[in-house]
Amino acid sequence: MNRKTAIVFLLFILFLSGCLKEQTFEDFFHQKMTEMHKGEKNYTYSLVHTKLNVISENDAIAVFKEQNEQGEQIFIAYFKKQDKQWKWKDTRGSEWNSPHKWSATNQPPYIYSGPISDNSISEVFVGTEKAKILEVEGDKRFWYAISPIQDNEVFYNHEDGTNEKIEEIKHD
Repeated sequence: MNRKTAIVFLLFILFLSGCLKEQTFEDFFHQKMTEMHKGEKNYTYSLVHTKLNVISENDAIAVFKEQNEQGEQIFIAYFKKQDKQWKWKDTRGSEWNSPHKWSATNQPPYIYSGPISDNSISEVFVGTEKAKILEVEGDKRFWYAISPIQDNEVFYNHEDGTNEKIEEIKHD
């Protein structure tokens, strides 16, 4: 009887440990998006890119597209895991029809980002930091860079070797 009880107890513990599995970042993201936009009409989103442990362990970024009443927009969001729970910390976004614009978060980590629809742009630099460029869809691309410096200049390098300083999107 003791052996059967021990086996049942072990199986019960294994079952419980499976139930207590921590929520993945992507599961959290999809759950949060569903909660935030519940009941909205003509709304869709798609997750384009995620990266874990961006600045430190237990943080993440997500790049996602939204289709809503304002049209199609693209966003980058920063998340931090605190007490085994993901917390949405900051978001920046833009529209595709502003190809030579960028924005940055106002608090550390400073995440610079923007859309690209000009195929001649081969690289983006934030100060001396080379940005990550994501292929989103068709000729639409999105870039981001993370910097410890708040007030950086942003440059596009073009395929012909020229570079261009880019002005920031001004959020009201």
